[in-house]
Amino acid sequence: MPSLSRAHRGPSHWGGLQHGRIGLLGGSFNPAHDGHRHISLEALKRLGLDQVWWLVSPQNPLKSRAGMAALDQRVAKAQQVACHPAIRVTAIEQSLRSTYTVDTLASLQRRFPRLRFVWLMGADNMVQIPRWRRWQGIFYRVPVAIFDRGSYSVPAVTGLAARRFAAARLSHRRCGQLAMQEPPAWVYLVIRPHPASSTAIRAAGGWG
Repeated sequence: MPSLSRAHRGPSHWGGLQHGRIGLLGGSFNPAHDGHRHISLEALKRLGLDQVWWLVSPQNPLKSRAGMAALDQRVAKAQQVACHPAIRVTAIEQSLRSTYTVDTLASLQRRFPRLRFVWLMGADNMVQIPRWRRWQGIFYRVPVAIFDRGSYSVPAVTGLAARRFAAARLSHRRCGQLAMQEPPAWVYLVIRPHPASSTAIRAAGGWG
């Protein structure tokens, strides 16, 4: 298992990938669980991605530090759960000194100019993304794939972000083309639900 210091260096040591379509799944991963893996496998298949990178955040600015496990613990758990050759775990935001998604994306695009990135997130994050710093810049930087999450589905496709970028929405039938679209471009994908929840795991005392 790679050490945290190696994870901080980011994905550049992963086989020298020079070209490809990369899904980015960011979050606290407190802890990572099979739901994260489920979304990643769906993204690989339906979006035609070469890899999915899990960006384990040092500290989400919208979440409390209380109950947040140490970064090295969260990275180690994520590596254990990912367990797939096309899913890579990194704490690269630590070395980038990046707190906000829009800044992380800019840094990754500078570091890996030949890769095509797609931002992956659940419908719950589509609902609350207007709270994120310079959130519209995310849509202008990379294509975005939104994954259905039950009760969040209607608010996700009718909320502020969806309305703001309504003209940029692709049909789910074109999801395989998303990575090659010039942003803004986004797609909403209905997938088989997965019951795992970081909140539920912590509440049950199964973490930390």
